[in-house]
Amino acid sequence: MSRRHKAEPLPIPARKPFSARLWPRSLAFRVIGFSTIWAILTLIVIFTLITTLYRQASERGFDSLLSAHLFNLIGSVGVSESGQLTGAPDLGDLRFSEPNSGWYWSVEPASEGVHGNLHSSSMTTTIPSPTVAEVPFNSSFQRSYSTDGIGDEQLEVFESEFVLDAKNRAARFRVMGNKTELEQEIATFQGRLLTYLSLFGVGMIAINAIAILLGLQPLRRVRNALAQVREGTAQRLDGQFPAEIEPLANETNALIENNKRIVERSRTQVGNLAHSLKTPLAVLINEGRALGGAKGQLIADQAASMQKQVDHYLQRARVAAQRDSVVYRTPVTPLVQRMVRVLQKLKPDVSLSLTLPAADIVFAGEREDLEELVGNLLDNAMKWARSTVAVSVTPAAAGLFELSIEDDGPGIPEDKARDVLKRGRRLDETKPGTGLGLAIVADLVNEYGGALALERSTMGGLKAVVRLRSLQ
Repeated sequence: MSRRHKAEPLPIPARKPFSARLWPRSLAFRVIGFSTIWAILTLIVIFTLITTLYRQASERGFDSLLSAHLFNLIGSVGVSESGQLTGAPDLGDLRFSEPNSGWYWSVEPASEGVHGNLHSSSMTTTIPSPTVAEVPFNSSFQRSYSTDGIGDEQLEVFESEFVLDAKNRAARFRVMGNKTELEQEIATFQGRLLTYLSLFGVGMIAINAIAILLGLQPLRRVRNALAQVREGTAQRLDGQFPAEIEPLANETNALIENNKRIVERSRTQVGNLAHSLKTPLAVLINEGRALGGAKGQLIADQAASMQKQVDHYLQRARVAAQRDSVVYRTPVTPLVQRMVRVLQKLKPDVSLSLTLPAADIVFAGEREDLEELVGNLLDNAMKWARSTVAVSVTPAAAGLFELSIEDDGPGIPEDKARDVLKRGRRLDETKPGTGLGLAIVADLVNEYGGALALERSTMGGLKAVVRLRSLQ
């Protein structure tokens, strides 16, 4: 006896969640991502450009301030007849009077006949200067360089040698500014600018994303309208669409109408074929029965078998004709309840239990197809059951539901499990039937893109599990 057997795998394409559909392949994601990258690159360029310009302007202003202080210092110092440096420079900046502030000035002899030293009150110790060989003077006898200050700050020094009188007595003038303060001011400006640009960038990206999403809203309306058509709640795309999308909606409506015409034409042809074959087959069956004997019975049986085969393939053609067109809606619970009641009346000696979900499930297909599928499975279970048949309907993965019918009969031998799905194949000729029941079920499941599994029931018999697509 078989423990478990599955029919040929029938893949069911499940609907992806919205996030999976949106993230890597969405037009909105691409546009928002591109605009976000462009905005970030633009803000980086703006930040770099503004900070560079601000640094250049700050450094020029810093140098201009030191140069002005230097000329002011030169104009405030003289030399006495004895060669003593004289003067009380006031550069108009309190930082030159604050000890170790990083802002200093000094005047030193630069030629013979000059003596004495002058310096700002902020300068509490001597600050060395590089040799002329290391940093030479320019043609105006001026030079500038950086050095370490008293409090480990970085100093920018402007230095000049200037002749004080007609005796060519000269002095060396130095004005020193705290360059560390300048760097701190630039860093503070950069931090504030980065904060403002970041806030501006976040707001700009958010507004841009909202604008793009609002601009793509008509596409979502088209998608929702198509979903309604697919679910059978609408027959066409209705509503006002922008000029760029209206041609797409019109072409889609034309395609839907064309599909409807194809389906109706296929159904008409199927009906005509069924009607044209119905009378000849009925005549053959009646004539065979009237003829009597072994030959008459053989003719009647073969004609009846032909009629069932024709019905079977006409059913498949009808399902195939509507499979990829507009989806139909069939509530599962009332249909299964009705068929269980009918089968229970036909086989009152078999106990039939039914388990249904709390919320009704809607089958994405025609009512007649689901009736034939459930009917064949129930008929097969009731035929082979000893005393009990159990039917259950449960929701499965997203967009799917599962129908399970099991019995306490003898089950199916493992080496014969695959054969029962072949049309006309019967394992027990003593039981009435044509051998088409499970084959029809397998074909219907295949046409709807579902899955069929034949398993060993916990009750000892066969358990048929069908998984089909549902509408949410």
